[in-house]
Amino acid sequence: MELLDNLALGFSTATSLANLGFCLIGVLLGTLIGVLPGIGATATIAMLLPITFQIGDPVSSLIMLAGIYYGAQYGGSTTAILINMPGESSSAVTAIDGYQMAKNGRAGAALAIAAIGSFFAGTVSTFLVAIFAPPLTAIALQFGAAEYFSLMIVGLVSSVALAHGSIVKALTMVVLGLLLGLVGTDIYTGTPRFTLGIREYADGLNFVAVAVGVFGVAEILRNLENEHERSVMIRRVSGLMPTREDFRRMATPIVRGTIIGSALGILPGGGAILAAFASYTVEKRVSKNPGEFGKGAIEGVAGPESANNAGAQTSFIPMLTLGIPANPVMALMIGAMIIQGIVPGPNVAIEQPALFWGIIASMWIGNLMLIILNLPLIGLWVKLLTIPYYVLFPIIMAFCSIGVYSVNTNIYDLYAVAFFGFLGYLLTKLRCEPAPLLLGFVLGPLLEENLRRAMILARGDPTTFVTRPISAGLLFIALAVLVIVFLPAVKKKREEVFVEEN
Repeated sequence: MELLDNLALGFSTATSLANLGFCLIGVLLGTLIGVLPGIGATATIAMLLPITFQIGDPVSSLIMLAGIYYGAQYGGSTTAILINMPGESSSAVTAIDGYQMAKNGRAGAALAIAAIGSFFAGTVSTFLVAIFAPPLTAIALQFGAAEYFSLMIVGLVSSVALAHGSIVKALTMVVLGLLLGLVGTDIYTGTPRFTLGIREYADGLNFVAVAVGVFGVAEILRNLENEHERSVMIRRVSGLMPTREDFRRMATPIVRGTIIGSALGILPGGGAILAAFASYTVEKRVSKNPGEFGKGAIEGVAGPESANNAGAQTSFIPMLTLGIPANPVMALMIGAMIIQGIVPGPNVAIEQPALFWGIIASMWIGNLMLIILNLPLIGLWVKLLTIPYYVLFPIIMAFCSIGVYSVNTNIYDLYAVAFFGFLGYLLTKLRCEPAPLLLGFVLGPLLEENLRRAMILARGDPTTFVTRPISAGLLFIALAVLVIVFLPAVKKKREEVFVEEN
């Protein structure tokens, strides 16, 4: 009964006129940026953080940002199928068979299969969020400073394990992020650290400026460097209704993909992307006709699309219950909460139940909006694919600059955007993934605070982290993940997966 009461509160919050409007804006904008390759949900949400500050109501702003995230998962499949360019990295697997279906004259069916799979996965995984979030919150309320420190170590180690490319580079990015998080005034001594004598950095680096620079500006520079024509092969899409045989073939892969995505989505570092690849691998192995994969197999579209959407939804579980981001988008969501004066963690469910359950309820509403709106608007999305980057990106840059400056009206924030934009671009040239950097930057201050608080409570005894059972268990998990990742067989398989993705 308590679950039903909480859901009733959530739906009463999410169905207010303002929140319905922001949910609609979020899913439409998410689909749009998912359709346009080279922008992505992470960069878009980073750019829109200043607007969330202006909206005022944290519930409305977070509902909109959540809609952008899972809306982008829907939109990413459109370009993957029509022009073989996934709008989201998690849709890269969909392009393998989806594009082949389009070339065979079945673009409409491929888009419909992707949409149906996404809707089913989103609906089921949101239900799982509603079921598992409260008990996890209750457990997290028992955590002390030592347990939180160990939990954040697990999050950072997992983000390294699931990061693309070199593990050493991922570790370097995490450490760099942690160091950037230390910029500002020491919370216990009041001593300035790494501020370079600039008073404006006494409160630390502006999260919005760092996020917009590393993800927004850097992504724009990278795409302008690689400007090329996007050939839209399909200009008119028809036959959106799958056949009875299509429904028979896609039903089981959708269920399997939903289960895989729901389980892997909670993993820090990009579980939704991993889920899509895992689903494709499973479908290929259980198929009676594995030779069809890569040539337009329906299972190759239905499974991965369901998996990446389920993973996107369940990634909210650690963010809402523990205050731990499962991916860069969740790190940005935590940043949006902090901007609004909300402390992320288990207390959100207790102190802000309307926010907690309103976001969960809005996911159901947003998924319903997406399935109703997306397929009829396919023609519009196809036309948007013809917009050249050199027209699109200057507008986005101007929008970013105005937005970042409006948060604190501080010129140093614009300097930070320029610096971190160049840094983010340089990192991509060096094949360093910026996601662990942002996770380190977000978790750095929280990690330090809980480390020092735990040491104070233990009177300087560092063994407190291994003598407390939960803390010791979490540290053991972190150590086990590191050992497993460095095992030769696992390391080789990991490299193969990311080579396939690239």
